[in-house]
Amino acid sequence: MILTGTLLVILALLGAPLFAVIAASALIGFHLSGVDLSAVTIELYRLAEMPVLLAIPLFTFAGYLLSESQAPARLVALARALLGWMKGGLGIVALVACALFTALTGASGVTIVALGALLYPALAQAGYGDRYSLGLITTSGSLGLLFAPSLPLILYAVIVQRLGVGRAASVDEMFLAGILPGLLMLMMLAVWNAWSNRTQPLSAYSWSEARAALGAARWEIPLPFVVLGGIYSGFFAVSEAAAVTALYVLVVEVVIHREVTPGELPRIMRESMVLVGGILIILGASLASTNYLIDVEVPTRLFAAIKAHISDRLTFLILLNIFLLVLGTMLDIFSALVLMVPLLLPIAVGYGIDPVHFGIIFLANMQIGYFTPPVGMNLFIASYRFNKPILLLFRATLPFLAILLAAVLVITYWPALSLVLVGRP
Repeated sequence: MILTGTLLVILALLGAPLFAVIAASALIGFHLSGVDLSAVTIELYRLAEMPVLLAIPLFTFAGYLLSESQAPARLVALARALLGWMKGGLGIVALVACALFTALTGASGVTIVALGALLYPALAQAGYGDRYSLGLITTSGSLGLLFAPSLPLILYAVIVQRLGVGRAASVDEMFLAGILPGLLMLMMLAVWNAWSNRTQPLSAYSWSEARAALGAARWEIPLPFVVLGGIYSGFFAVSEAAAVTALYVLVVEVVIHREVTPGELPRIMRESMVLVGGILIILGASLASTNYLIDVEVPTRLFAAIKAHISDRLTFLILLNIFLLVLGTMLDIFSALVLMVPLLLPIAVGYGIDPVHFGIIFLANMQIGYFTPPVGMNLFIASYRFNKPILLLFRATLPFLAILLAAVLVITYWPALSLVLVGRP
């Protein structure tokens, strides 16, 4: 078994597809345990039966459609018209626009590519330093993962529901739980941005510019209200809200704005579903592997081993944050969710941590990992987009990194911030 595990690790390091390595580990484990290998197929079938799973491809398609249109430019123009008169106003515009766009697309790299071309020259023109602008955009690209309808929030809820560990965490509960922690991160960065650029000249507020920006973005503005309002009013289920969002974006960008032609739709569908297919294959294989790990009591043994050395919850949370920050530098957020949540959640529940709170801690840490070396994905994307060295970009993000780490500590040790809107004690 040790030899087999070593071989699988070597294959993963050599570039074998992650889903193949996970599925192979599940098949080998079930075989050695004498369990019928159809257990893997059954897990895939059970996964396909979950109605909430429909939300993932629909929200992804809507996000890709938005990124192909001029919606990013309209959102930036709207945020600038409404917030540009404040101290550090354009920096706050970058933070808000990137967070909103990342929430809608579910991919921080897409945000840097789509909005970076708009924000970087605008920040330079407004007198922001080059290093500061690079750090702001690279950091802002990872914001928004805690806001609905972020795909990681949906995926976490799906995994928790399949695990059945502790209290259930539904998608709409995760959407609510992410609001205040996400706003905390945005506000802390906005305060730092305003202080750092307090000497910037202020621009006068223009009613005409604001009206023009509101008019141009009048079709994008209702999107968050369609998603959140429909879900929390009880009018839509999450999957139905995803369907309405996809149809709404399709009509707006193809029929009304005509910024995406019908001929481009097959390409956009293909690109978005490639991402979705990868997520679902990894998720199915991972849940099958998780069943084996639960059967052989791996989470229970891990908890017993950790409990023998760590008696209190606060110490465990410190080590959890450190582990997740390191994990975020090596794995993308989707792989980290499907691989580590099944192992870590039972341990966290054993220390009395609510699954909803744990999910927010997990995502907040992984969000920071996007721009942390050695494998911070946003650093590489920003380096390619702006043609700047990785080390320069990392140094530029250090002040923002320190602020977000402080925010993560608040989120971790103040559970009510994540749980109060959910109505959990």
